[in-house]
Amino acid sequence: MIPAIVDTNILVEIYRRRQTALIWLAEQPRLGVGVISWFEFVGNARGKAGQAKCLEIVREFELYTLTDADQRWAMDRLLELQFSHGTSFKDSLIASVAYRLQIPIYTQNVKDFVPLLGTAQVIKPY
Repeated sequence: MIPAIVDTNILVEIYRRRQTALIWLAEQPRLGVGVISWFEFVGNARGKAGQAKCLEIVREFELYTLTDADQRWAMDRLLELQFSHGTSFKDSLIASVAYRLQIPIYTQNVKDFVPLLGTAQVIKPY
């Protein structure tokens, strides 16, 4: 099993060749990515060349799709946290995979995920 999943913003920093992200990634074992982050990342590609580059990056991660339980958990969290914490449906769905697997999520948007998963499961990697 993988030790953690990455949020979309980490994939974007890898795409942009941010040195801190690339150095950090090189030191990691194989990580995972949830299907919602895959959609956000690949879906925002600019042109065929950008899409090809995105696909090359995400191939290095293990892909996790959503289960029915993930979706129900995300729906419950959205109802609970949407107005009090500004939680989005995308973040709820992304967090659901980390919750199910009981592994951390690496993200630059710690404040968006802490209400969903708690401080122990949300890590700003660099």
